[in-house]
Amino acid sequence: MSGIVPSPERIQALINDPDKGPVVMLNLLKFKPRAEGEQGTGADAYRRYGDEVIKMVEARGGRVLWSGRAAQVLVGDESDQWDAVALVQYPSPQAFLEMGMSAEYQKIHGHREAGLERTVLIACRPLVR
Repeated sequence: MSGIVPSPERIQALINDPDKGPVVMLNLLKFKPRAEGEQGTGADAYRRYGDEVIKMVEARGGRVLWSGRAAQVLVGDESDQWDAVALVQYPSPQAFLEMGMSAEYQKIHGHREAGLERTVLIACRPLVR
């Protein structure tokens, strides 16, 4: 399994989380200099993926909260260099998983694979006070 796809164990942990409410996915993205098996840069390939996946997120009641360029690492080291960051909210973990398993998502996932050198995906929940 590639380093840009969650392991079955981590997917199971998300499914088993008792909090079934909204989840925000923090995406840290490092692009390949050249897209693998596609035209253009890794960023170009990921943009093709992103243009389609946003429609899928929104169709499931989710939304992109913020996305942008990772400008500077102020605390950390060279391994913490990222090209882009995105915060994507889903109405539930189930909505996130259903999208990822859909046939329409599988058709575009190749662009993600072609474009990403590495990534971190963190499921975030509100602090309980």
